Amino acid sequence: MRRNFQNHLTFRFFRLDTLGQFSLFPLKRLIVNADDFGLTPGVNAAVAELNEARALSSATLMASAPYFAAAVHLAFVQTSLAVGCHVILVDGTPVLPAREIPSLIDPDRRSSGRLRPTLGAFLRDLLRGRIREQEIEAEAAAQIRRVQTSGLHVTHVDTHKHTHVFRRVLHPLLRAAQSCGVLAIRNPFEPLWATRATRSAGAFRRMQVHALRTRSFSFARIARQNGLRTTDGAIGVLATGALDAAALRSLLRRMPSGAWELVCHPGYHDGALEQTRTQLRASREIERRALLEVIPEWLDRDPAFSLIDFGQLG
Repeated sequence: MRRNFQNHLTFRFFRLDTLGQFSLFPLKRLIVNADDFGLTPGVNAAVAELNEARALSSATLMASAPYFAAAVHLAFVQTSLAVGCHVILVDGTPVLPAREIPSLIDPDRRSSGRLRPTLGAFLRDLLRGRIREQEIEAEAAAQIRRVQTSGLHVTHVDTHKHTHVFRRVLHPLLRAAQSCGVLAIRNPFEPLWATRATRSAGAFRRMQVHALRTRSFSFARIARQNGLRTTDGAIGVLATGALDAAALRSLLRRMPSGAWELVCHPGYHDGALEQTRTQLRASREIERRALLEVIPEWLDRDPAFSLIDFGQLG
């Protein structure tokens, strides 16, 4: 089925004009990527279902997730599913032993061996210089290699809670990706057209997304200088937790030509999800239904629209 996605990319550069002749027109390329692959059976099942339905092309796998092995098995079955590594530096369990990455471990619960529980705590210590870049690089590389040693090809990297928007995470993450032979990275910055298309977000979250956009130009330059491919931006970030069919259609109607990533968190709301710390529970079912309803329909109705993955970025 991977070949089907490539055919959308290859053969939709042309259309018949009013005179019956073929003409070029701008191509809108979209990566639909599900985060948190491996988190729960319900998340895994949703990823497989959506990929089978042509509603999702990519997922980022959490190397230390409780259902990692089951996700790997599904990824081998779903041959058109591209898999990246969802690097976890906060709110989770590291792959390396705590003694090798002491600055990453929650200082309030050293004996737990877990990472800091919140993004706020992580950023506070990151900006104060209490988290060592070499330990970020080591842990990120260990997580990428765990996915690779499962036999999967890692198409790209991104980070849980988008921690790589900050340079002190971005630089070691880029070094880790390079050392593991990974060729692409998520551009986590949402463009203005997408935030304007998202009506349901609260004022505070909107302010956060707008403030972070100031870093987008330097991000693209740094990624390019390090030889990693990326998209023109991420959409759906502002809509996290509120991505229903109406919000998704609003984004796709406004999507210009270029390569974009739709960041999403689909899943089934099962018992395992209740045991996690995630705030995204009921919304995962809503996103799953929205993707099933909208993406295949858009592929069929818009000749300029193509579904790709990070491995197909030029």
